[in-house]
Amino acid sequence: MAPIAVGSVIPDGTLAYLDDDNKPQTVSIHSLAAGKKVIIFGVPGAFTPTCSLKHVPGFIERAEELKGKGVDEIICISVNDPFVMNSWAKTFPENKHVKFLADGAAKYTNALGLELDLSDKGLGVRSKRFALLVEDLKVKVANVESAGEFTISSAEEIIKAL
Repeated sequence: MAPIAVGSVIPDGTLAYLDDDNKPQTVSIHSLAAGKKVIIFGVPGAFTPTCSLKHVPGFIERAEELKGKGVDEIICISVNDPFVMNSWAKTFPENKHVKFLADGAAKYTNALGLELDLSDKGLGVRSKRFALLVEDLKVKVANVESAGEFTISSAEEIIKAL
């Protein structure tokens, strides 16, 4: 499948999270994005160095600025289970706006065409690093990184596009 591109409508899909009682819940990506301006960014894995030290912190630190530019939701997706994503989110106590959502079986990542097979490194199928700016389900910006890169999917790059 070709990767999601500018002008495409994002597919619907179900992602998971833990509620306040630590019970697994699911949410439709369309329910979060329909009629809104959203950023969906994907990372190869929770607790990994670039994701934890650069990618996620950039969106947390710039969240107020993004909100001020009309962004309604900031969504972080990773091919991890909701328990891992919940634990990872807790390592960012300053976070007020980024939602951490799990794509445990990589179904949504595959629907986006953004899967990355790292089986040769013992990591299985993951997500490419990416950032999408989506308005009412339509992709306005699709910044997808080459494997191992972190150059175009940062919060700063999305801000430039706003």
